[in-house]
Amino acid sequence: MFITLEGPDGSGKTTQARLLEEWLCQEGHDVVLTREPGGTEIGRQIRGVLHDTRNAKMNARAEILLYSADRAQHVSGLIEPALANDQIVVSDRYYDSTLAYQGYGRRLDLGMLRTITTFATGGLTPDLTFYLDISAEEGLRRRKDGGGEWNRLDAEDLAFHRRVRAGYRALIEREPARWAVIDAARSMEEIAVAIRKVVASRLGQGRSAAREAEKRSS
Repeated sequence: MFITLEGPDGSGKTTQARLLEEWLCQEGHDVVLTREPGGTEIGRQIRGVLHDTRNAKMNARAEILLYSADRAQHVSGLIEPALANDQIVVSDRYYDSTLAYQGYGRRLDLGMLRTITTFATGGLTPDLTFYLDISAEEGLRRRKDGGGEWNRLDAEDLAFHRRVRAGYRALIEREPARWAVIDAARSMEEIAVAIRKVVASRLGQGRSAAREAEKRSS
């Protein structure tokens, strides 16, 4: 099973990805926790270039190609091998971030971005994507107060971050069955519980389908 977490900066994705991994491991699952960009050694080098605030003049086309290079390495070098090994993959961001940030935020052509993304991923789509929803203003406030990495995209103006949030909502409307929307204004514990309930339900459905398949083949 391939699970991704998406949302505006400051929505708590990284924390919730870690908590989900811990819970799944406690439930006896073999889990790989990763992130984009930077889920591989090559990806970590690309992340450094992408997030460096000194690179404020980076061209938007160069930006999408760097994210896609990271993603191609991520899928081929980590995600696909883990899924082939029957592991659950939990990723802090995946290609929906590109569509939201570069498509809606940067206003690059969505059709072009989807073509590039399909090439980079080989068409690999998450089984389940969580969207942690929070206002652009609150998300940026959390980022600043948290004292963590303040990267090149965080430094964009408020209008950019509002377009990103609107972009996520458009993506959810386009493909609602894959998404689970979580109110990220709630406490960390409440969010974690809500995520676990959805994952437990999806895993239960998968086990039921497997049992039915076994019955039909016997």
